[in-house]
Amino acid sequence: MKVIFLKDVKGQGKKGEVKEVASGYAQNFLIKNGHAKEATTSSISALKGQKKAQDKKEEQIKVEAIELKKHLEAEGFEVTIKAKAGEDSRLFGSIPSKQIAEALNKEHGIKLDKRKMDLPQPIRSLGYRSVPVKLHHDVTANLRVHVIATN
Repeated sequence: MKVIFLKDVKGQGKKGEVKEVASGYAQNFLIKNGHAKEATTSSISALKGQKKAQDKKEEQIKVEAIELKKHLEAEGFEVTIKAKAGEDSRLFGSIPSKQIAEALNKEHGIKLDKRKMDLPQPIRSLGYRSVPVKLHHDVTANLRVHVIATN
């Protein structure tokens, strides 16, 4: 019996997949528990329409990520963070990705999740840093961060 999976079923199939399974298994477990539905011509065409809409939505998200990357990497675009520093330009404390995300939102009105910033170690010295930001699974931008000393 052909079924369309509505949920991921370990060892059988992923959501949206059309597969041939034993009819008893399909009727007594998959369909009964809402994990799958029978694959008729109308349900298969509806699934294709949903996949097409999902692909279009994903493409739109990627285009928006590319536009944001162009904006973040534009000439002169940077995030300035003020911090207390000692004589040898080392900071008292450090600047984590959360502080960078807050400064970006405050200065430029761009809200980014701190988890999208690939900062393995917090910034601990004055100067310019390039922080990779994952905007989409295919799009990564480099954000310029300028750490300056406060008086």
